[in-house]
Amino acid sequence: MTAETPQSISPAGAPLLHVKGLKKHFPIHGGILKRQVATVYAVDGVDFDVFPGEVFSLVGESGCGKTTLGRSVLRLTEPTAGEVQFDGTDIIGLPVDELRRLRRQMQIIFQDPFGSLNPRMPISDIIGEGLLAQGLTDRKARDKKVEDALETVGLRREYTRRYPHEFSGGQRQRIGVARALALEPKFIVCDEPVSALDVSIQSQVLNLLLDLRRDFNLTYLFISHNLSVIQYFSDRVGVMYLGKIMEVGTVDDLYRNARHPYTIALLSAIPDPDPRRRQKRLVLKGDVPSPVAPPPGCRFSTRCWLREQLGNPERCTTEEPELRVISTGHRVACHFEDRITATTVADRVAAQSVIDTAIAAPV
Repeated sequence: MTAETPQSISPAGAPLLHVKGLKKHFPIHGGILKRQVATVYAVDGVDFDVFPGEVFSLVGESGCGKTTLGRSVLRLTEPTAGEVQFDGTDIIGLPVDELRRLRRQMQIIFQDPFGSLNPRMPISDIIGEGLLAQGLTDRKARDKKVEDALETVGLRREYTRRYPHEFSGGQRQRIGVARALALEPKFIVCDEPVSALDVSIQSQVLNLLLDLRRDFNLTYLFISHNLSVIQYFSDRVGVMYLGKIMEVGTVDDLYRNARHPYTIALLSAIPDPDPRRRQKRLVLKGDVPSPVAPPPGCRFSTRCWLREQLGNPERCTTEEPELRVISTGHRVACHFEDRITATTVADRVAAQSVIDTAIAAPV
């Protein structure tokens, strides 16, 4: 990827999207009477803001709640609790009719370019369905907008008569982008929009999204588990773990000066493009705990290498760390982030067993 780095956005003024204390819990029912026996804490108290014109990204391991958070922000999945304001409007308490009108300004690009398109509908109906739902009943006007949207994403206008099976994966994802653009939104949730595509196609779609952002003044909530894509595409980044945000900062600050033990471990897993350079990865022990029974205190405490180095302080398992400000635009949820230095990280990597290192970075 050689395109220009996205222009840095300065978080000033009122945010376009304000999220505070957002939760989404899924009940688990069991037994003959189908009573609730447990709860999945998929998203459990998340705060962040997205400012007009910026790309705010969420990154984390699979199952950490990124997609659920993105869908909850749009109320595609109804939140359990919390506050979501879009352009000053409270989304959570909005009646269905008013929410439908507001959806014109909020759209989503889904992860799967195959499953997100109805195979029985022509492209004109797939893209035009949202326009019809928003009251554009004139067929000619609707078809014109569909064709314009296709042309905007680099596809031919006559493709409106084709069906999804006639397109490649990259073309299908462009159709998904066109569907989101057709309503001329301000804000788009990009739910891992390139994870199902070949690497060569990924860069094309990412560059397309950046061009559209510039041309239409779009704001993105970008969800991905690919740290290299996040670095290329984002202005600010939020790192999620087990339903919580662990760290938030500008992309430059986060990648150069990560302050959370989890973020540091994630960044160490990025492969170096130069095969002659062998960088040891900081290996996290154990598996991610179940969201049904998250650990008390800090959710990362069961796998935290820093806690182990500090002699397993009790505070990590009894007191949940707040997402506090450590510098301008940089927030971290860790009790002991000030103990992290280049030396402590190097000592941890050096102390790893040969087996752990070999498994994490095979030859």
